[in-house]
Amino acid sequence: MPSTFDPPGPARTQKSPVPAPTTPGHRFAYALAGIAAIVLFGAAGFYMIEGMSPVDALYMSVITVSTVGFGEVKPLSPGGRLFTIGLIIVGVGSVFYLLTAAAEMVIEGSLRDFFGKTAMYRKIHNLHDHVIVCGFGRLGKAVVEELKRHNVPLVVVESDPAKEAELAAADLLYVIGSALEESVMDEAGVRAARAVVVATASDADNVYITLSVREKNPRAFIHARGDSEAGLRRLRLAGADQVLSAYQWGGMRIAASILRPSVVDFLELSIPGRESEVDLEEIRIDSANPVRGMTIAAIERANSRLRVVALKRRDKPISMIPDPDTIIEVGDFLVVIGETASLKRLAGL
Repeated sequence: MPSTFDPPGPARTQKSPVPAPTTPGHRFAYALAGIAAIVLFGAAGFYMIEGMSPVDALYMSVITVSTVGFGEVKPLSPGGRLFTIGLIIVGVGSVFYLLTAAAEMVIEGSLRDFFGKTAMYRKIHNLHDHVIVCGFGRLGKAVVEELKRHNVPLVVVESDPAKEAELAAADLLYVIGSALEESVMDEAGVRAARAVVVATASDADNVYITLSVREKNPRAFIHARGDSEAGLRRLRLAGADQVLSAYQWGGMRIAASILRPSVVDFLELSIPGRESEVDLEEIRIDSANPVRGMTIAAIERANSRLRVVALKRRDKPISMIPDPDTIIEVGDFLVVIGETASLKRLAGL
């Protein structure tokens, strides 16, 4: 039985991609580029045919294309006049097309969108250590909502243009296009991202995106969705740091709630960042933190109703329930559970 990753054979029918329709903003940009090209072409023509200086040739080209009626720099030769006639015909048509596209943009409100997107792309290009979420489906939306709630800088890459209005309404930075295309991921700032969430509906696409991200940004932490055992295995081989099957985790959670309801209730209570009475947090110890040099036992004594449940030190494996006499060093990561107020006090140090 062919898997999700089997290459399409002769018997499979592939739909050719449908080109996206041009928008008024695209037509306006094309018209501007066209007029600039015509002006430069006209300047080159006057320079070669009439022997004008570059400034005079550019001046003649501009007044000809714009049809302002200013006087000529010097009388034109017959060849120069024929060239001017052709330049006027082409230039007037291009200016008319530009005005039509500009009017269409204003009427449809596209002018605001055009400059708004320009500003958004500028913000994306200035991001550093942000998170990219590929796919704005149910899983992608859940990730985005949680990251946004914690003010994590992020960019959404979504291939469906119909979701653009929803992304804009949510005040998100986004790029409309397929994450399979390198140019789209470059536009999302993949080389400067600290993490990438690959959450499209296709295992094959997720493997390809993971390979592409790993090539462009070896330091990025990649979280990838897979729906099959083969997909999860191939995602790990492709370089994903964490793979997740939403269906598998959902099924395990339901089964656990039947078999061990009290444990599941505790886990629900301690979901990180939920601002509940009991919370679970990760705290990084930097050089300014006064707990450096203290033992875990001393930290727990100084902060009531708080326990250090795990310690991550450099490249070593994470240590669960570390020894109370362990001395905390700069760069350590502590996983701490306790009352929210105690956690905030410790993090505030």
